[in-house]
Amino acid sequence: MKTALYASAALAVVAAFGVTAAQAQTRDTIQIAGSSTVLPFASIVAEEFGNAFPDYNTPNVAGGGSGGGKRQLCEGVGENTLDIANSSSKMSASELESCHANGVEDVREVVFGYDGIVFATGIDQGDFALEPVHLYQAIAAQVPVDGEMVDNPYTNWSEIDESLPDQGIFIAIPGTNHGTREVFDERVLEAGCEAAGLPEMDEEAMEAACLTPRQDVVVEIAGDYTETLARLQSNPEAIGVFGLSFYDQNRDTLKVATVSGVEPSLETIASGEYPISRPLQFYVKGAHVGVIPGIEDYVAFFLSDQMAGAGGTLEAAGLVPASSEFLAAQLDAFNNAEQYQPE
Repeated sequence: MKTALYASAALAVVAAFGVTAAQAQTRDTIQIAGSSTVLPFASIVAEEFGNAFPDYNTPNVAGGGSGGGKRQLCEGVGENTLDIANSSSKMSASELESCHANGVEDVREVVFGYDGIVFATGIDQGDFALEPVHLYQAIAAQVPVDGEMVDNPYTNWSEIDESLPDQGIFIAIPGTNHGTREVFDERVLEAGCEAAGLPEMDEEAMEAACLTPRQDVVVEIAGDYTETLARLQSNPEAIGVFGLSFYDQNRDTLKVATVSGVEPSLETIASGEYPISRPLQFYVKGAHVGVIPGIEDYVAFFLSDQMAGAGGTLEAAGLVPASSEFLAAQLDAFNNAEQYQPE
């Protein structure tokens, strides 16, 4: 029976991948890449999965950012292409179109929990009580002054609001390859831009005014959060953008800011009180399910209460868990081959 199953799987590999059975057998490890926010969670699951399922190789998990992971997923179908893309942002319609254009028709989304975007300084720095408008005024290349857009004149946080520390402005934000940047732009810069009261302009000019960062005191981080942390260590006045889970793991060196009067925590994110939170997900290439060994079991293991549920391993690592009912519904959708459709 087992031999027959392996034979069927080998035939499926040949049909789906267009390679010989001998070549296909060289690819028996799940390949995963993408979000630096999801990376620590996926790495934990992969290691535990390897221990729990010794018949499978431990999945190979890499970073590279949400955008990079989704691009790799959409490169095509075959043994030399990615199986799963981790992402802290939703796959866009244009990204899905890219998948379809390259023959990746079956893309399945799996949401496994939630995370918050936090702002933190070195542990010895002053307390920051931030609003989105403060961050927009600190970051934007141009800001409104007396009803006109001018080059950003602010060099000190107290110039923006006297309640903020008398500290020079220097901010490390995620690069455009990161899913965190998409959420940051929407929840922070766009919200702050709206609150700042920009003069009337066309839609394209408004988008540029809201989302274009200045170059003198803003650095865009292409790497992961460890690079952002290094920036804070080299510049004591710097503020960095992190995921809540990374901050939780580095509380001994970081001090977190409040946003709109709310301190980020598992509780305030789960309740929706903290304003900058987002779902975390991964995208599975459906054509590889049943071909690359272990994908179905990996997804089920990831969504188990033991891993992603309340009180599970990932909550201890900083994940804001979803309900057991939600996780079960995600698994049902995956097993029923429900294809992802952007909202």
